[in-house]
Amino acid sequence: MKPFNQGLRSASSSHAEIVRRYELARTLVEFLAAVTFVIGSIFFFYDSLLFAGTWLFLIGSILFAVRPTIRLLLELHLARLPVPEEFRPYGTRASDGADT
Repeated sequence: MKPFNQGLRSASSSHAEIVRRYELARTLVEFLAAVTFVIGSIFFFYDSLLFAGTWLFLIGSILFAVRPTIRLLLELHLARLPVPEEFRPYGTRASDGADT
């Protein structure tokens, strides 16, 4: 199967569990990114915290860059998993080379 195929997300219970875990990780990263930006924004109101606020903005930016990385890793992980016969499109079998 190919990456970014929506059918892979529910092809089996193990596929669905993997999606759940990656989505949880992505949500956590999004939350942490938002928190670092909010705290960094507050720090910009105080001259003594300006340096720390700049670092928080950088950390938040890196966390926002991790989001699509997690999505890509999920899609590649799903594409590598075997798909049970009952979830394959009609007329395809594992021996047909339908996985590629």
